[in-house]
Amino acid sequence: MASMMRVAINVRRALNSSSISSKSAFFRKPLFGYSSVSPFTSHTDINDPKIDLSNEESKRSLFNRLLYRSKQRGFLELDLVLGKWVEENIHSLDESRIKALIQVLDLENPDLWKWISGQEQPPESIGTNPVLAALRGRVMKNLDTYSAPETRATPGQPWVRGWDDIKKGRDGPATGNQ
Repeated sequence: MASMMRVAINVRRALNSSSISSKSAFFRKPLFGYSSVSPFTSHTDINDPKIDLSNEESKRSLFNRLLYRSKQRGFLELDLVLGKWVEENIHSLDESRIKALIQVLDLENPDLWKWISGQEQPPESIGTNPVLAALRGRVMKNLDTYSAPETRATPGQPWVRGWDDIKKGRDGPATGNQ
């Protein structure tokens, strides 16, 4: 407890010291929520030609960064589907397809999953993205190959059946896992 008190006192002294001016950009700059750039995106505009594929080091760095972003999204289904697709196809993508991939990686997880699994149609601005089309084609092909149509949601509808669908009768839910 005493060490926490010492830390608090030292921080207070550092903030009040004359070595840090009150006009410092560090203290005026908002951390989250107020800046125009989100800390969770790639900060890359789709029309921005800052993708450098000229030398092997920059190419390797870009590919590793994109591969990491595709495998570590925090949404297990997307981690698996998107990460596997990027791992298999990243070396064959040209600059325009890499920009399309960055645009897909900047999308929100729930929306992206609904679009590539066929639960919803993507908006026009995203629907023409070649990477999204390739991902959706792969997922739909796998669904057609490995799953029975009655186990899937009808197009345009979310999948709402739950783990307790088997419980029928007086005590069972009418639908889903209610």
